[in-house]
Amino acid sequence: MQGRKVLLPVLIILFTIPAAFCQTEALKTVVNNLAFYKQKKDLKYLSSAKNTVDSVIKASPNPADLEKNVYRAVVYSSILYVDTLNKLNQPATFLTQTSELVDKLAQDKKIYKFQVDLDYAKNCLADAYIRKGFVYMNKSDYNNALQSFESAKKYAPSFKQLNAYIAFVNNKLGHLREAAKYYTDLIGGDSTRAVYVEAASNIYKSFGDTVAALEVVKKGRKALPNDRSLLLDEANIYNNKKDYHSLVNLLPALLEINTNNADIAFVAANCYDHLNQYDKAESLYLHAIELNSSAYEPIFNLGLLYFKQSEIKQERGGDQNIARAVQWLEKANEISPNDMNCLQVLKLLYAHAGNENQINRINNKLKQLTNQ
Repeated sequence: MQGRKVLLPVLIILFTIPAAFCQTEALKTVVNNLAFYKQKKDLKYLSSAKNTVDSVIKASPNPADLEKNVYRAVVYSSILYVDTLNKLNQPATFLTQTSELVDKLAQDKKIYKFQVDLDYAKNCLADAYIRKGFVYMNKSDYNNALQSFESAKKYAPSFKQLNAYIAFVNNKLGHLREAAKYYTDLIGGDSTRAVYVEAASNIYKSFGDTVAALEVVKKGRKALPNDRSLLLDEANIYNNKKDYHSLVNLLPALLEINTNNADIAFVAANCYDHLNQYDKAESLYLHAIELNSSAYEPIFNLGLLYFKQSEIKQERGGDQNIARAVQWLEKANEISPNDMNCLQVLKLLYAHAGNENQINRINNKLKQLTNQ
C-alpha cells in the first residue's frame, strides 16, 4: 500500500503556476525543473527543484514572502505525492513539515492569489496521509490509521471515499456510532455502494435501532434500485418486525430473483398467511417444502394453515382440510417430536376425530416434556 496513489486528479493542475511567479531567475529554475519532471518522470528534477527553492528561502528567510513559500509548498507536496517510496531520502518529519507549511499558507489573507496551487498542495497531502493510513491499517494499527485518514479529510473534504476508510477504521476500533455516521454519509448519489448500506444497517441493527437501519436501506435502494442484497435486507427488516403489509410489496421481486431459495419461499408464504391470502400461502409453503423437505417450519405452518381453513370452511371442505392438517402436522411431529405447539394442535385435531389412542399418546408426551 505504501506506493499507492489515491487522488490521481491532482496531477492535472500540477505546474499551473500563476504569472506572478517567475519574478526571479531562481524561481524560474524551480519551474523549469518541475516541467522537466513532468516530461521525463525523473526524480532528480524534483530534487533539484527542492534544493533551489530551499536555497532561495535560506538566502532571504522572510516568513512573510508568500510567493516563495507557495513555491516551496508546491515542490514539497509534489515530492510527497510522487516519491511514494522516498527514494529522495526525505526525513520522517517531511510530511508534518509540509502540512504545517500548507496550514500556515492557508491562513494568509492573500492566499487567494495562489488558490489553485494551494489546492494542489492540499490534494497531494491528502494522498500522502491516505497512503500512510493504509500502511497503519495493514499493520492493524487502527488508532494511527484513523488519525491519518482524518488528516487526509482535512485537506480533501470533498473526497467521499475517505468516509469509507474512516468508517471502516472506526468500526474496527469499536466506535460504532461514528462508523455508522460515516457510512451513512456515503449513501445517496454516485458514492453509494451496497457494502456501505449493509455496514450502516448492520451497525444500527446491533443497537436495536431498526428504524435507522430501515431508513438507511431504503435510501440505499433509491440509489441502487436493482441491488438484490438491499432488497433482501429490507425484506428481512419487515419480516423481523412482523410488518407484513410492507413486506408483501417486496415479495414479487424477491421471489423472482430467488426462485429456488427455500427460506425466501417460506418467508413469502408466512407473509401471505398472516394477510389471510391462503391460496398464495399454501402454494409457497408447498414450494418451500419441495426445496427443503426436512425443514420443520414450512411443514408445521402448512398443517396449521389447513387447520385454520377447516375452522373457516366448516360447512364445505372442513373434513378434507382437517385430514390435510393431520397429515402435515404428523410430518412436522416426526421432524421435531418435542415441539409442544405441534403436539397441542395435533391433540385438538385428534379430539375432533375422536381418536382416543392418539390423544392419550400426546397427553403422555406432554407430561414427559413438562416434567423434565
